[in-house]
Amino acid sequence: MAGMALAGTSVLVLASAAARADDAVALSIPNGPLEPALVRFTEQAKVKLVYGTDLTQALTTTGLEGSFQPLEALGRLLDGTGLSYRRVSPSTLTLVNPRYAQLGGKPEETVRLDEIVVEGRPAGGSAAAGDGGRGLPPPTGTVGQPPPPFAGGQVATGARLGLLGNRSVLTTPFNVTGYTEKLIQDQQSRSLADVVLNDSSVRNDAPPFSERDSFFIRGFSVVNLDVGFDGLFYLANPRRVFTEGVERVEILKGPSAFLNGGTGRVGGTINLIPKRAYDEPLTRLTTTYLSDSQVWTHADLGRRFGPSKEWGVRTNLSYRNGSTPLDKNAIEVGVATLGLDYRGERLRASLDLVHNSQNITAPTSLFNSVSPNIPIPRAPNNRLNTSSSLEYIDTRQNMAAGRVEYDILPDTTIYAAGGVSRYNEDFLTSFYQVTSLTGQATNTLSIQPQEIQGLTGEVGLRTKFQTGMLGHYLTVSAVEANNRNYRGGFVQPALPAPFQTNIYDPIHLARGSVNTRLLPRSDNRPLFTELSARSVGIADTLSLGEDRFLLTLGGRFQEIDQQSYNITLGPSLGNQTSNYQRGRFSPAIAAVFRPTDNLSFYGNYIEALEPTATAPVAAINANEVFPPAVSRQQEIGAKYDFGTFAVTASLFEIEQPNAFTDPATRRFSVSGLQRNRGAELSVFGEPLPGVRLLGGVTFLDGRLVNIANRQFNGNVAPGVPDVAFNLYGEVDLPPWLAPGLTLTGRAIYTSGQFYNQANTQRVPDWTRFDAGLRYTFEGASGKPVTVRAIVENVFDNSYWASAARGFLAVGAPRTVIVSATVDF
Repeated sequence: MAGMALAGTSVLVLASAAARADDAVALSIPNGPLEPALVRFTEQAKVKLVYGTDLTQALTTTGLEGSFQPLEALGRLLDGTGLSYRRVSPSTLTLVNPRYAQLGGKPEETVRLDEIVVEGRPAGGSAAAGDGGRGLPPPTGTVGQPPPPFAGGQVATGARLGLLGNRSVLTTPFNVTGYTEKLIQDQQSRSLADVVLNDSSVRNDAPPFSERDSFFIRGFSVVNLDVGFDGLFYLANPRRVFTEGVERVEILKGPSAFLNGGTGRVGGTINLIPKRAYDEPLTRLTTTYLSDSQVWTHADLGRRFGPSKEWGVRTNLSYRNGSTPLDKNAIEVGVATLGLDYRGERLRASLDLVHNSQNITAPTSLFNSVSPNIPIPRAPNNRLNTSSSLEYIDTRQNMAAGRVEYDILPDTTIYAAGGVSRYNEDFLTSFYQVTSLTGQATNTLSIQPQEIQGLTGEVGLRTKFQTGMLGHYLTVSAVEANNRNYRGGFVQPALPAPFQTNIYDPIHLARGSVNTRLLPRSDNRPLFTELSARSVGIADTLSLGEDRFLLTLGGRFQEIDQQSYNITLGPSLGNQTSNYQRGRFSPAIAAVFRPTDNLSFYGNYIEALEPTATAPVAAINANEVFPPAVSRQQEIGAKYDFGTFAVTASLFEIEQPNAFTDPATRRFSVSGLQRNRGAELSVFGEPLPGVRLLGGVTFLDGRLVNIANRQFNGNVAPGVPDVAFNLYGEVDLPPWLAPGLTLTGRAIYTSGQFYNQANTQRVPDWTRFDAGLRYTFEGASGKPVTVRAIVENVFDNSYWASAARGFLAVGAPRTVIVSATVDF
């Protein structure tokens, strides 16, 4: 895949040592839009261009036909566009920054700004100091800038695949998507929950005004605890990830324990790639208003230092505070991130420090439910809140993560990584159970202060070598991930007894009903559970015919230890109540066949030993721990790159032990299997100049099998929609009409879902529409200013957004977001 963007810089890099700048190559590139012409140029000339694709969309080229030297050809393609380059040494090009090309009315009126010196090098070489605007690691490394974006700038051309390292999407035997910082900014995403709205196979199952994000991927639960940070797990915020310090959000669908070291969930894994400093200095300030009265200020600063810009510093600071559209609900969020990195000739390293806090007044609960003997009532008004003003959730998290890698040979890299995190949560919240179609409900207050600690380490080796006609990409990885939960160990305070309310006309408690200052806090709680996942993984990707056929063989030996302890005050406090230990080898096989450069077919079979969920606080057996279980996936798919846009399709079957909270008994249990079969179709890129699309459709058939007493065998799995559809689009208005103005819109559809395993209760389907615009112009300092405005849920529909895991979540009301981003 080609036609990529990276921080507004343009870089020409020779794809192989043989592809020297003075070697003539045969080119056939028709006249027309510049963007697809550059994509064809990279494919035919075997070079890679990294540039701001959103800034070339209004430009055209006269094309090429014949044999040319690559640099001569590039100059001819850029002729008349206002963009240029020049050679200053045998290995260095000086490029004009094209970042502002879209701001002018005509291409020839492009604003020419300062030039950036960048150095070309063979793509297979090390990420030497001075590799300039790229900052990309070698094929066996991961420290540095992530794979460049695809045409349109919204989705990446590659992603991190655990022990396999960075892989191109087209040659990856899995379904993976990486959403870029540009997309996160343009959609004004506040947390990870906003980013995943771009994927039809992912649905949020937590209320938007709670303290957490939680997801369903391919119809299976994936909680925020299982989100990875730079390939390491149990380090990211276990409740909600804020996007200020995130460069990429990568979603890998299907069981991922083989790739990620014995951690993750069967439906998929979300990995966060932190921001790194670019070669160009960055000083960016964004101020945002969100309805009803939230103000959000975000500063993003980046610098590189050293003779060859070896040292990088990237920091993000933000503060958001105010009332949300939900009655009585207010939120205060503070985020601080610091990303340091070093890129030397053979050594690369990074260090990330993260702090965030979140304080919510009158939060909604994840654990709202409906009695089993009534149909699901209509959703309440999306602005009504059953929580009282005295309720709160206060959270804070600190995290440190580091990674270092060294090229012992040009194509052999050893690496080590590790991190530690601590999260504290103090709260007083309520959850309700609806008992009548009239909306009558019983509301219950609860507290559960807790501390969650994560500690993860990994060492490994990646190497490329050849044995005759057969290429090898061999990887070995050893991982240990530890997660500890501290809670309980206090005398239960006297809270108001469960009381009657109505979801259509809530009854609220007075502020003095509970003396919140006397409630226990999360510090110094006893150990409740400890989970240790230790594993050793190995994989060899065999390649034939210039990577036309790729076969990955491997597996991971996993050992999961899971203990729980008594947390009730008394003589038995701290006694072990359960101890589950299980080890097994989980095999994996995956293949890619590429009949052409642009088309690939893939398939995979993966097994994974994974921890099973703990009974939630609303269950009568709250805190009960269940043993680890084995999940399996089979998948086939195809991917086609049209140059400026791509489509992917996949068919899959996943089996996982079925965990569910029964609404009738409120007992959480694991019984039988949930088997999900599905089909996915997605599209991303820029099919027409100035028109960008991102979305897809997912068809799911989730069934319960081998349930105890065969009571629900064959029934549809709760919370799994038959159809899910997402489509996000952007249209740039013509420069002669409104230069720099872009219209945006999104449609999200989710079909009806069954609420219970008996399939007697069902929530209806729902549709949400968003609309917005973006206007970019040159500010007084000669740098860009971008104004964005988005209205989410334009028609203000009230709906049940999720019926997963035996709980209900109401969708967010109409929300207005307006921001201004200024570069200095």
